[in-house]
Amino acid sequence: MAIEPILIDIIIVAVILIAAYVIINVINYFIKKTSEQFDLEITVTQVLQEIILYSIIIIAVIIILDFFGINITGLVLSLGILGIVVGFAARDTLSNFISGLFVLGTKSFKVGDFIEVSGQMGTVTKMGFRITNMVTIDNKAITIPNSIFSTDPLINYTALNKRRVELEITIPYELDLEDVIKSLEQKASMLNWALSETKPKVIVKELSDVGLNVTLNVWTNDPWNVTIYRSELAIEISKLLMHKKN
Repeated sequence: MAIEPILIDIIIVAVILIAAYVIINVINYFIKKTSEQFDLEITVTQVLQEIILYSIIIIAVIIILDFFGINITGLVLSLGILGIVVGFAARDTLSNFISGLFVLGTKSFKVGDFIEVSGQMGTVTKMGFRITNMVTIDNKAITIPNSIFSTDPLINYTALNKRRVELEITIPYELDLEDVIKSLEQKASMLNWALSETKPKVIVKELSDVGLNVTLNVWTNDPWNVTIYRSELAIEISKLLMHKKN
């Protein structure tokens, strides 16, 4: 029994899509293994895998359209106004792609870094050639177009190994200032995450109605846990001040 032509077309399209799927997975496997062998950053690996994904999808679509006798150039030209709209959309995509390449080239951040951009703070979980995914401290997923990184200021809180933990403190006027400052610095230096080579320092800022406002600066070589360390520091200093008052 003869096979219907439309069924043959469906089979051929299915074979092309399956082949594209297999090729994507095989190439991604080799990229992953190569990255592990040469210790490449996961950021580079993710971008390469995304480029491969979209490239093969585009090639597969072109092959399918060509199989059905559809000329890509003629199709684009015949779309007219729609082609212009697509062109504007492609411009944004190209802008995101170029910005992603600049981020990779300058190494502004990588997967695992804690960054802030456009008022959003979070840990980078994935970077593609169009968008970057982040997760906030309260476990919210954020998607940032890469073009934002070329227009807005970027703060990378974990780019350097050393990070300063700051705590604002008000020292009551009834306490001995020099004694309290000395006690604050000694207490902070006893924390297991505080760096010994860069000793804690109290900076006097201003006078207030209830006491002297100061900032206690403590350095750590674990920038990923600054929020936790600031909380620990606040608890210890609170206990110290309560003891001083009593």
